[in-house]
Amino acid sequence: MSSKSNKGSGSRSGLARSKHSARVVAQTSLDAKLDAEFEDSEQPFDYSTSMGAASRPTSGAGSSGIPSSSVSAYLQRMQRGQFIQPFGCMVLVDSRTFAIIAYSENAPEMLDLAPHAVPSIEQQQLEALTIGMDARTLFRSPGSIALQKAASFGEVSLLNPILVHCRSSGKPFYAILHRAEEGLVMDLEPVNPADVPVSAAGALKSYKLAAKAISKLQSLPSGNISLLCDVLVREVSELTGYDRVMAYKFHQDEHGEVVAECRRSDLEPYIGLHYPATDIPQASRFLFMKNKVRMICDCSAQPVKVIQDPRLTQPVSLCGSTLRAPHGCHSLYMANMGSIASLVLSITINDADDDHELDVDKQDGEMQPRMKLWGLIVCHHASPRFVPFPLRYACEFLLQVFGIQLNKEVELAAQAKEKHILRTQTVLCDMILRDSPIGIFTQTPNVMDLVKCNGAALYYHNQFWLLGITPTKAQIKDIITWLQEYHNGSTGLSTDSLTEAGYPGSDALGDAVCGMATIKITSSDFLFWFRSHTAKEIKWGGAKDEPTEKNNEDCKMHPRASFKAFLEVVKRQSLPWEDVEMDAIHSLQLILRGSLEPGVDDYQSKSIVQTETHQETKLQVVNELRAVTSEMVRLIETATVPILAVDASGILNGWNEKAAELTGLVVQDAIGMPLLNLIDDESVEVVRNVLALALQGKEEHNVEIKLKTFGPKKKHGPIILVVNACCSHDLMDKVVGVCFVGQDVTLHKMVMEKYTRIQGDYIAIVRNSSTLIPPIFMVDEYGYCSEWNKAMQELSGLKREEAIDKMLIGEVFTLKNSGCRVKDHDTLTKLSIVLNGVMVGQAVEKLLLGLYDASGKYVEVLLSANKKSTAEGKVTGALCFLHVASPELQHALQYQRMSEQAANSTLKELVHFRQQIKNPLQGILFTHKLMEASELTEEQKRIIRASSLCQEQLAKILDDRDLEKIEQCYLELNMVEFNLGRSY
Repeated sequence: MSSKSNKGSGSRSGLARSKHSARVVAQTSLDAKLDAEFEDSEQPFDYSTSMGAASRPTSGAGSSGIPSSSVSAYLQRMQRGQFIQPFGCMVLVDSRTFAIIAYSENAPEMLDLAPHAVPSIEQQQLEALTIGMDARTLFRSPGSIALQKAASFGEVSLLNPILVHCRSSGKPFYAILHRAEEGLVMDLEPVNPADVPVSAAGALKSYKLAAKAISKLQSLPSGNISLLCDVLVREVSELTGYDRVMAYKFHQDEHGEVVAECRRSDLEPYIGLHYPATDIPQASRFLFMKNKVRMICDCSAQPVKVIQDPRLTQPVSLCGSTLRAPHGCHSLYMANMGSIASLVLSITINDADDDHELDVDKQDGEMQPRMKLWGLIVCHHASPRFVPFPLRYACEFLLQVFGIQLNKEVELAAQAKEKHILRTQTVLCDMILRDSPIGIFTQTPNVMDLVKCNGAALYYHNQFWLLGITPTKAQIKDIITWLQEYHNGSTGLSTDSLTEAGYPGSDALGDAVCGMATIKITSSDFLFWFRSHTAKEIKWGGAKDEPTEKNNEDCKMHPRASFKAFLEVVKRQSLPWEDVEMDAIHSLQLILRGSLEPGVDDYQSKSIVQTETHQETKLQVVNELRAVTSEMVRLIETATVPILAVDASGILNGWNEKAAELTGLVVQDAIGMPLLNLIDDESVEVVRNVLALALQGKEEHNVEIKLKTFGPKKKHGPIILVVNACCSHDLMDKVVGVCFVGQDVTLHKMVMEKYTRIQGDYIAIVRNSSTLIPPIFMVDEYGYCSEWNKAMQELSGLKREEAIDKMLIGEVFTLKNSGCRVKDHDTLTKLSIVLNGVMVGQAVEKLLLGLYDASGKYVEVLLSANKKSTAEGKVTGALCFLHVASPELQHALQYQRMSEQAANSTLKELVHFRQQIKNPLQGILFTHKLMEASELTEEQKRIIRASSLCQEQLAKILDDRDLEKIEQCYLELNMVEFNLGRSY
């Protein structure tokens, strides 16, 4: 429930943040109370009853009746649960020394450190897993080195996963790293032997898994969030194979709704179901923002305890761990749904309520927009299911792309809503000016078209005008009396529950009127909007029949039970009033109050009394001008472009909020200052000239000026505006001031200057005659040569002007002497394939290119081709470098080729030699088998066994294809059990 009195304008973002913070605090307390009831309950947990009780206000410690210490303990359990899931193991180390601080109980067994009956040599060398030991000794050298390098990297998550192998058994694991307060956490997940393991660099390949899904999302038409969610759940279902995939959206009051679903045909649909905010606690939502992918492989599996250094003052934080065990309450919820495994993906977008709030990005220190949790993709499966990290990584990448696209759609929807409200508001303003204020109820569109509501009422000079579903006139009169008694100091009230707001007559209103927004026009005149209870707005996604008797299923934590609990919570609540709706209502209030000055007898307006005097007409005109002026001032103050104004002396008398935001100079300090004092020295003469012309009636357009910045903005330097000057005239048409309407082009100018500087550096480098610059040429998207640098001219003998704007394949590179002659036609074909491959988006291509230099000598060069693209990603051609080997390197390459030929020759001889020995060896093996089948003495059997062992060792030598080991006389022996009783 939200209730608010209108006391001043305030910023929308500040108001939204305070309302959201209040909701989060209240909801967290409610979550803690439900969790305590669940932990203390000996009987089956009655979720519906607990929800109903928890949602009712109580006295005592906070709105939820639970002490703050209990809330803190609950949050501690959620974030520092001390248990992980058993599909992997966890090791926490000091990020500098790699000394182990904590580890999960299953780590020794999973890392093959558990005691063996006959330990191998490597297992004997490894100590048991203990606190303080060096974690690098657990893994083979390449993995240990990779972990060491990753620990020194700022944002370690960018390197995930790191492929490591157990030192003893060589079993592969994905090490998934993140930093915690205590040190560096390593979540170790076994690699499926059937999967091809990937390294940190190879993790980029997992993006390709989501490429098809991303293409589908990007090909969808804009303006349809529902279609976007439908396609997303289908693509996630195809990628992961879960039985059910749902898109879950959080509403403004924190409750959730399933807005899209892809499920197995035999499963009950959940689409359209709404759930109370407690179904996904605020603590879990915080964790979803920290860790965007959450997998539970088997909710029924026994969790594994984390063993930690006794010197740690509190349990290890598992916020970022991929292995964090599910809470007992959540495990029961999943089990009651028939779901054993789940995968949850976070959907985050820019926080529209925090347009000017930025967070510092930990990776590069840059300021990033504040993000909020829009919703979740929730996947359920009826049996245990493990999704390997590369596929989860691909899903996370897919959700990032979806979040960007969704963010645009949400912004477009908000803009469309604001435009609709603005258009309706404009019409209503016109009605007010012509027939104040009755026209907004008697004409079309009316006041109900301004915001979504079920009814509206106007109480004006002891008369009523009613539209839609409203209380009776007597009840409205009672509401006005209540407002004047308890909210007389405010200009209005908005609430989604009159019951929770404290109105004593709310029970008599029933479900028809639950929410209300009201504004005070004068001290005794009010305008109301009413909303019915939320259940009317909710569509049941499955069976609509309500059971007549409460059964055990209703008590369980189950989606249906949650839905029923939600209906109970919202029984006396309406949909909340959105900030944009309250802005529209507040603006209408300002216009109404401006057009209805206290003390003017509005019974003399033409809608009530038809006879008007000349004096009344003059007052009406003045009121109209006042209203128009007020609205114009409001529009200027809230404009999204900087607007400033000066009088004829050049003194500032206008400075809107956008100008204050860009410069850091608040309105109060700016008004009264000479404009030239705020202008950067480079632009003073320009502004002085514009002012002089404007005072003569000549308006300048598209003039670039620089404004000084102040306070925290000063370190960023002046801002650059392109302004239009507009003259202000008095009644005698004399210019009395100048208004500047500007556009901030600072970022655009910075980008253009940077581009120009980079372009200049780029041209200087490419065309430099230094011997350090390699031969470079470029080709555009149509196959024409667009660059042919100095080094390329010297190598080929072909001048730049002879190559530019010629077809690269056929005219520049050719089989004739008229261009750069290549070895043969195959070389031209390979070059064409490489260039085309790069221009369709493939990775950097390399080609060994044979050509004839300026002196006619044949040389081999290594060509590296890279694509050229615009800022939007459109490929515009290819950039190619030639790496010309020095004579020494060419001689080394020739020697290498000769060595390879000699090695191949030796290998062929070795293969022939091996084959010649294998034939008689097979005969010996056959003879052994015949002899073993006959009756032999123990001495003869012993001789046969010894002979068989010799034969096996000889077969191993023959099967060894590692030529290098053979040349170095290196032999690797098998490790087998040795029975002293059977030896001699």
